[in-house]
Amino acid sequence: MKIAFASVLSTAASLLMASSALAATEISWWHAMTGANNEVVDQLAKEFNESQSDYKIVPVFKGTYPETLNAGIAAFRAKQPPAIMQVFDAGSGVMMGAQGAIVPVADVLEKGGFKFDKAQYLPGIVAYYSKPDGTMLSFPYNSSSPILYYNKDVFEKAGLNADTPPKTWGEVFEAAKKIKSSGAANCGFTSTWLTWIQTENFAAWNNLSYGSNENGLGGTDVKLAFNAEPFVKHFQSIADLAKDGTFRYGGRTSEAKQLFTSGECGILTESSGGLGDIIKSGMKYGIGQLPYVEGEGRPQNTIPGGASLWVFAGKSDAEYKGVATFFNFLSQTKIQARLHQVSGYMPVTMAAYEETKKSGFYEKNPGRETPLLQMMGKPPTENSKGVRLVNLPQVRDIMNEEFESMLAGKQDAKAALDKAVERGNAAIQQAIGK
Repeated sequence: MKIAFASVLSTAASLLMASSALAATEISWWHAMTGANNEVVDQLAKEFNESQSDYKIVPVFKGTYPETLNAGIAAFRAKQPPAIMQVFDAGSGVMMGAQGAIVPVADVLEKGGFKFDKAQYLPGIVAYYSKPDGTMLSFPYNSSSPILYYNKDVFEKAGLNADTPPKTWGEVFEAAKKIKSSGAANCGFTSTWLTWIQTENFAAWNNLSYGSNENGLGGTDVKLAFNAEPFVKHFQSIADLAKDGTFRYGGRTSEAKQLFTSGECGILTESSGGLGDIIKSGMKYGIGQLPYVEGEGRPQNTIPGGASLWVFAGKSDAEYKGVATFFNFLSQTKIQARLHQVSGYMPVTMAAYEETKKSGFYEKNPGRETPLLQMMGKPPTENSKGVRLVNLPQVRDIMNEEFESMLAGKQDAKAALDKAVERGNAAIQQAIGK
């Protein structure tokens, strides 16, 4: 009996050791995806986990983009960060300035045994997430470009051409007035992200300076310039439309999308990544390029939004190998092509873009190539490479406060933008220690 009992104990111990040895290395992935995009995250994690047995990606929703960034910073300070964190474009400067907090994704891939070749990625996207020497710091998971969506049924009811989206801001504002006055919808026009779309991309798309030092890409000491006359005129037009509800404000990030998918507003400017929820709404929609201010040489090029995946320092070799394996999985042409086609986000690799084009997807789905054409149509200028501030989320909060005061009728556009620039400049100086 003693021998039999010892044998059972020995067998149990062996099984326990074998089970422990075979346990997959868990890799936490904090993200900010909601709705249809959250479903994509879960599906990708499931497919990766089923494709091999060494690693297990564990997605964890941490709130909005700003909330996820703040959660990651707090976790790093507590020495309990995730392996991977999704950080929106505005947080790139914050992450780049966090010395010792992150490991460049190029290094992670190479350490994991994968050859890193930045030529396989879309140039405009990889450049945005790289150091000046070309080292890619984060993996561009869900890059997007702001575009225009419109409700075709609302256009028809308002007597507008449902096959021709407005191209200029003047045309958008006139169409919005007609939608409202005709009763085709309660609101003519709304927009998500007044900071990213109506300010940062408004500057790039119209080849206007957002700030000095190439909008922060050439140096951290930046003087903001988005209170120049074209910005003032644009925001005053929006403020005027808000007085009778022709323009409806939804919130600081993507909240306004609900005003469009519910049929409340007829026109929406929003990320190309918002497409999944618009498709799910079942509405008859159309896509147009981001509107621009009429003028010679315009439009220029849009700048990428969305988010990228950053890898925190202080993890085990096994976790880094797992992260590299996951990023290699995400880079596969079939994965990137599908992610692009179901979500509206841009494909990260040239191969996925070419595969999608070759398949005839863009002919069958008019407007779906628009985000890529906007970003890659022209070589970027000093005004249109992007915006990179060490504290861009903070500057955006300041801007939003002034925009909200303007839309509430408490100040005009000039006062709002002048105050945003003055307060933003002071915050930048404080952030860089001057």
